[in-house]
Amino acid sequence: MGFGHRVYKNYDPRAKIIKWAANNVFEVTGRNPKLEIALELERIALEDEYFVKRKLYPNVDFYSGIMYQAMGFKPDIFTVLFAIPRTVGWLAQWQELLEDPEQKIARPRQIYTGHVVRDFVPMEKRVAAAAA
Repeated sequence: MGFGHRVYKNYDPRAKIIKWAANNVFEVTGRNPKLEIALELERIALEDEYFVKRKLYPNVDFYSGIMYQAMGFKPDIFTVLFAIPRTVGWLAQWQELLEDPEQKIARPRQIYTGHVVRDFVPMEKRVAAAAA
């Protein structure tokens, strides 16, 4: 995770922005020790034949996880945090698919195949589980 992108065959322009944003976050939160590791990994990867040959450069997620952790988020929630900003793009692609009859870019169709109806207990009627 954090290296390579199927669209960007050179340095991900979003990674430059998030790297700048991360530095701004660290000015407020203090420098995360993992940043030094990330910077060294980036330096090595940009010189390593394997990464160079495959055009694998740091992507937007490379620095965002370190930045999220500096802001106090636990790694368990990173996947959700990575998905939140992408939701706008996913919705825009879906809107294009529905509304543009001359859509030239084919995007995969997503068909929900899960439960149609589920039983649930409203929040106000739920009983808290006993702590183990």
